[in-house]
Amino acid sequence: MAQSTTDALADVAERTALTYAEAFLGLLLAGAATDIVDLSVLQSAAVASIPAGLTVIKGAIGTRLGKLGTASWLPAKSDPTTRS
Repeated sequence: MAQSTTDALADVAERTALTYAEAFLGLLLAGAATDIVDLSVLQSAAVASIPAGLTVIKGAIGTRLGKLGTASWLPAKSDPTTRS
């Protein structure tokens, strides 16, 4: 597997894991702090998988649109991490 493909997979995996953790913790905090959300821990874990799954799709598209080796949607010329 090419290095850029490995880098892109690692990028998508990192984005997905962090999105899942943020969504899960957000649901738990919202449930504890408000009466708006009333989900169990298991339900919160299941619901958090939806934005994480969307992140995988977004990352897959980003590997084709953006800078090589990343899941970013920014074109390489606009990506602030690209050094000239």
